[in-house]
Amino acid sequence: MKPVERRIHRLLTELRRQGVTDPRVLAALAEVPRDDFVPAPFRDQAYENLALPIGCGQTISQPLVVGLMTQALEIGPRMKVLEIGTGSGYQTALLSLLARRVESIERHRPLLAEAEARLRRLHRHNVTCRHGDGSLGWPQHAPFDRIIVTAAATELPPALLAQLRPDGILVLPLAVPGLAGEQLVRVTLGPDGPVLAPFLPVRFVPLVAGLP
Repeated sequence: MKPVERRIHRLLTELRRQGVTDPRVLAALAEVPRDDFVPAPFRDQAYENLALPIGCGQTISQPLVVGLMTQALEIGPRMKVLEIGTGSGYQTALLSLLARRVESIERHRPLLAEAEARLRRLHRHNVTCRHGDGSLGWPQHAPFDRIIVTAAATELPPALLAQLRPDGILVLPLAVPGLAGEQLVRVTLGPDGPVLAPFLPVRFVPLVAGLP
C-alpha cells in the first residue's frame, strides 16, 4: 500500500468510528483526492481530520464535517443538488459522485476559478458553477432535491427554503436558539413549516449576503 493510500485508509477508519457510515459517502471520500483541493503548503496535512485554509479567508472543511453533512443529505443518484459555497471544490466533487446534477455558487471569484479548473481535471462534467450571492440561491434552476450550505447562517435563508422541493433536505450550519454556538442542522419541510434537527456543534465562516 502506498503512503497516500495508507493515509486515506486511516482517515476513513477514523470517520467510520465517528459516525460516517453511508457506503456511498465513504466511497466518494475514498475516490476524491483531497490533496488536489488544498494549497501546496498544506498538502502533507490533506488526509488529516483538519480544516485547512484555502485563501480569501475561507477554509476546506474538516473531513468529518464534510462526511456527516453529505451523509445527512441522503442523496439519491437521480437528484439535483444546490451547493452554497464552492470553496476549493472538494465538497462539490464529492456531491458530483452521488447526484445526477450539482449546481454550486461561490462569491469569491479566485476560489471559483481554481475550483472549476480542479473539477475539469477530474472530469466532473455534471457540475455547473457560477459566481454569485449564495444566500439568494439559484432560482432559475430551482427546485432542488437537496441543498447544502457550507457557511454559517444566523437564520434559515428564506430564498433557499423557497427553492427546496417539498420532500427535500437542506443541511447547513446554523445558530440555533437554546444551543451554544453553531450547529449542523438537517432541515425538512413539514406541514407547519421547516423542521430542524441539529446533529453536530461546528464552527464555519459566516454566510454573507452580497459580493465582496
